[in-house]
Amino acid sequence: MKRIGMLTSGGDCQALNAAMRGVVKSLTNAEQNVEIYGFLDGYKGLIYGNFRMLTRRDFSGILTKGGTILGSSRTPFKLMREPDENGLDKVEAMKQNYYKLKLDCLVILGGNGTHKTANLLREEGLNVITLPKTIDNDLWGTDMTFGFQSAVNIATEAIDCIHTTAASHGRVFIVEVMGHKVGFLTLNAGIAGGADIILIPEIPYDIDKVVDAIEERHSKGSKFTILAVAEGAISKEDAKLSKKELKEKMKNNPYPSVSYEVADQIKKRTSYDVRVTVPGHTQRGGSPCPYDRVFASRLGSEAGKLILEGKYGFMVGIKNREIIRVPLEEVAGKLKTVAPDASIVQEAKMLGISFGD
Repeated sequence: MKRIGMLTSGGDCQALNAAMRGVVKSLTNAEQNVEIYGFLDGYKGLIYGNFRMLTRRDFSGILTKGGTILGSSRTPFKLMREPDENGLDKVEAMKQNYYKLKLDCLVILGGNGTHKTANLLREEGLNVITLPKTIDNDLWGTDMTFGFQSAVNIATEAIDCIHTTAASHGRVFIVEVMGHKVGFLTLNAGIAGGADIILIPEIPYDIDKVVDAIEERHSKGSKFTILAVAEGAISKEDAKLSKKELKEKMKNNPYPSVSYEVADQIKKRTSYDVRVTVPGHTQRGGSPCPYDRVFASRLGSEAGKLILEGKYGFMVGIKNREIIRVPLEEVAGKLKTVAPDASIVQEAKMLGISFGD
């Protein structure tokens, strides 16, 4: 008998259900005696013992379903060692619920913060296997995370739709793409959508260079310009500030986001009509694209194989299109970012895309 706990933590994305389905199908096809305990709303479910027994039937028909059938929530890693409002030791509570249910393994699906807590549980002696989920594709140790490609598709479609109205009215349009710390999503969607300017956190921008790029397009006969701007894009001036100074500045920032600040600065320097579009959480929603369905299924299958082999403490990832096993301690706490000199950035610049630098 195998007793498996599962939870999805952090922001939701496409293909969470597909990945869980992959785990369960690979286990139940190989071994009939499997019990699945689904912890609800992420680590909260594991902390407070909120779970439900799941059967193979629960995972039928969810390959194409977005979101997560278990629910999710954000439980910051930095607060894990702090007691809750009732004095409950969260880490000890998670361990006790694990042992109470006599689990053989916890399968945890999530991003960076989720992996930090998963590694903490591994260090506490629990058997843990993780799957890399995030639309930001910023997890170290894997070339890709599931949810990323689906989000790229949606962000690209948003830019595609903006093209026609931007061209019709001769406007400057800013499309704000998700990504606070990392710009993979904005970079890929920007290239795929034919953006003229791409601003990402890893390459601080000079607003004068941004305006120069717009003016150059106008001088060559282009009446519109499209900017793909990551929500974490930062100016060269702000990039020089300390974390404390930047935090203080943001308290008094009158703009809803960096895109509106960029828009206002362009308006003050030019005569162009500038508009901002924010696709927001649509980038996390809807059905997973075919790539993510296949990828998440492969990851789930490998996780099932690890469980059957009794090998724990790994994140299942992908390198050079092959599924791999990465020791969890090598993943936790590490962020994968876009290198400013990466080949994809240089190739984008060769295409005439400006990064405002």
